Amino acid sequence: MSIPKPTAAELDLLQALWPLGSATAKQVHEAMLADKPELAYGTVLRLMQIMHTKGILIRDESQRSHIYAPAQAQDALQTNLLKDLMQKAFAGSAKALVLAALRSGISKKERAEIEKILKEESK
Repeated sequence: MSIPKPTAAELDLLQALWPLGSATAKQVHEAMLADKPELAYGTVLRLMQIMHTKGILIRDESQRSHIYAPAQAQDALQTNLLKDLMQKAFAGSAKALVLAALRSGISKKERAEIEKILKEESK
């Protein structure tokens, strides 16, 4: 069974949850407040409940405060989303996707990291 693709709001929540590993809705809400100070706790809780129903999050109900965790590791989900984007927007061409990403502007540090990876791959 494949996990459904997360919406933009669900991806924002996952970005806050992945570094935590697993957390309560309150902990995720606190982590998200730095970027979204207007975000209500109830909104985060509802979104996490929906994500659990969809299978994007798993939930441990053994304690009073439910603990949520991503159903899929960050790199696995990102790889699946990238493959989907590559098929839909770049006719399956990894080269076209990479060139578009490079043209969109990367930092000198990111360019150096990419060049290092490419050199290691060619060995």
